Amino acid sequence: MTRRLSNLSGLAAFLVWACGVAATPALGQQNQAGPEIVNETHHDTSIPVRFLAAEGIRPANRIVAPLHRRPGPPLIGSAAEQSAAEQMIQPFAMSRVATTNLLNFDGVSDRDGDAPPDTNASVGATQVVEVTNISYEVFNKATGAPILGPAEVSSIWSGFGGTCGNGSNNFSDPVVIYDKAANRWLVTILGSPDGFFSGVECVAVSSTSDATGSYHRYSFGFGTGNLNDYPKFGVWPDAYYASYNMFGPTTFIGAKVCAYNRAHMLAGLSANAHCFQRSANDFSFLPSDLDGTSLAAAGEPNFFVELFTTTTLHLFKFHVDFVTPANTKFSGPTTVTVNSFTEPCVPTGVCIPQSGTGTKLDSLGDRLMFRLAYRHVGTHESLVAAHSVKPTTGPVSAVRWYEIRSPNATPTVFQQGTFALSSLAAWMPSIGMDKLGDIAVGFSKSSSTTHPGLGYTGRIPTDPAGMMESAANIFVGAGSQNGGLTRWGDYSSISIDPTDDCTFWYTNEYIPTNGNFNWHTRLASFKFTACH
Repeated sequence: MTRRLSNLSGLAAFLVWACGVAATPALGQQNQAGPEIVNETHHDTSIPVRFLAAEGIRPANRIVAPLHRRPGPPLIGSAAEQSAAEQMIQPFAMSRVATTNLLNFDGVSDRDGDAPPDTNASVGATQVVEVTNISYEVFNKATGAPILGPAEVSSIWSGFGGTCGNGSNNFSDPVVIYDKAANRWLVTILGSPDGFFSGVECVAVSSTSDATGSYHRYSFGFGTGNLNDYPKFGVWPDAYYASYNMFGPTTFIGAKVCAYNRAHMLAGLSANAHCFQRSANDFSFLPSDLDGTSLAAAGEPNFFVELFTTTTLHLFKFHVDFVTPANTKFSGPTTVTVNSFTEPCVPTGVCIPQSGTGTKLDSLGDRLMFRLAYRHVGTHESLVAAHSVKPTTGPVSAVRWYEIRSPNATPTVFQQGTFALSSLAAWMPSIGMDKLGDIAVGFSKSSSTTHPGLGYTGRIPTDPAGMMESAANIFVGAGSQNGGLTRWGDYSSISIDPTDDCTFWYTNEYIPTNGNFNWHTRLASFKFTACH
């Protein structure tokens, strides 16, 4: 859940448009060294969490997370430049996406009284794990059958002590990622002892590939009065990388980036994090998360990207050295120029129509959406990212996506596109790439006559650059959110099965009947027909 405590002045958007060009170093480039060392407050190894899952269950409190936006004015680009760069309105441009649909089943539903769900999931060797708000569930990836849960995420830390071990504290913003190289699960959640004025990052790394087994558990504090909001994680060979939006009691401090000692955490040893605090000009970084089996070069830094202006992304490199901290550095930004865009629903952020209730939904268009997926494919390496934009014609929201190549050399926008449905708003995207370079994007969709549902689109490498194929349906919702609730999640997620490196797993929310605090989630898997 996003809990932004202030709305400060930021950088005004500048309106320069360019397409498909190499990036240039940004003015005021900084190379930060001498990291802040954040030591663990405690660590241990749990008993199997299948014996802890029944602990710490709380009654529903009906908590609605407030949404606070990017500092400064909304991002409003040039309509003429944006229109020139837009893809033809779908679904008429190309044939239906060439995929095979596999499993499709319900995930976690609103059992905890929090709205909306922070929905994300990841797939491992034999299991799928989904986390939403304060709940998690483990499924058999071959059948979709529940194995464990739903249970409180905080129950993983039962008996741990401190903020993470106190199930009555406030928890939010969970993340689950499967560490493919180590065959382990990374589960994190933000814990707060004082109503989200201070934050502790609770981190757990499974001791095996079984998500119901034991975990090496950690807690990392950021100091009283410092809230590590909106955490996002990525797995990299040398560390677990994370980004935060940091807040003091009344002010937005800026983005914070951290590298957690992966090797020590995999072994259950004492661990620390190397962190750098950015200024209030930086907001909602995403760290790169590795798909596939390798990087392009040994020792390659992790990449962080943020949505910066209406025509630019900023890319940073994070190199960590846990042996010699003086060698740890965070460098950048490199400016990556993209097609002009405008956030949907400015200035309030709320305009996504849904059938029958009159209540509009939030686009969350002021940030890149989880994950920033990295892949080394053949002779090149790519980052793929997505966010919501306002199309110049048609529905109120569409999906903007990017493929950035050569992030460690000269980052270049290899291709980009704006995918719009002909009569439905599309928002809350998540993007990924399989081992052949096929790209898939999942999203929410709705209109004034259509309840919110789930869909996806995709492309194969031989499709025209910047174009997605026509969308496939995942699930048609049977209800719309009402009761004044305008929040519709903070993110969805798409992940790639490490066993075949082909199968995409997507999760997002829907509403089964008109109402509020009655959200459900759906998990669906599919793969491109040429990928085996």
